[in-house]
Amino acid sequence: MGKKGTPLGIDIGGSGIKGAPVDLKGGKLATSRLKIATPQPATPEAVADVVDQIVDHFAAQTRDAPIGVTVPAVVIHGTVLSAANIDPSWVDTDAQALIKKHTGREVTVVNDADAAGVAEVHYGAAKGVPGLVLLTTLGTGIGSALIMDGVLVPNSELGHLEMDGHDAEKVAASSIKDKEELSWEEYIERLQRYYSMVERLFSPDLIVVGGGISKEADLFLPHLRLRAPIVPAALRNSAGIVGAARLAADLARHA
Repeated sequence: MGKKGTPLGIDIGGSGIKGAPVDLKGGKLATSRLKIATPQPATPEAVADVVDQIVDHFAAQTRDAPIGVTVPAVVIHGTVLSAANIDPSWVDTDAQALIKKHTGREVTVVNDADAAGVAEVHYGAAKGVPGLVLLTTLGTGIGSALIMDGVLVPNSELGHLEMDGHDAEKVAASSIKDKEELSWEEYIERLQRYYSMVERLFSPDLIVVGGGISKEADLFLPHLRLRAPIVPAALRNSAGIVGAARLAADLARHA
């Protein structure tokens, strides 16, 4: 990690691209975040241009420090391999190389749920929990992260497990509750089946639930019957930014 600058986290979402320098000791944004609307179509070049704007905006604070960037997709060694919730033109794009070319900075690109999971383990609802932590984000789809004793197992994609003959996120994401106008009772029944399936497969020590619906956790989490404790995420909208910066800094330190 650069000695002078503060690591920068950038979270690429469907509607907005958000970034801020991150205080890695406190696990919080070091200054107010900058949010720019996601370009449409959200092609790699168009998005990289916006990322460059955010990097330039925080140049004085971040200087030579590493940059972490999240995308809603499978990412292996910086290359995007899926496009369930992102423009199809991203598939097989070396996002790490592309953003490095645009910004001139060292960049780490990670899955958005993985970044959120890392943030929750180090600073949030899963801090100090030994063993296997599973984070899920309930939103447009279902994102997931698996962290074992603080080490990320990337690209778990548990929203794509089969449930009722469909991807689980097509049955149990919070967007489906809204789309199908499900009552809480009906939605809780779907979540029960989803989390029971995931628990049978992975036997986590703790399940953390993020996404916008986690603000209403009291309405559904206490009704789920699982072996593992299931709790709401703590970092909310800053989790992706914080986790991306943490991962980028860790990789830079070990490079």
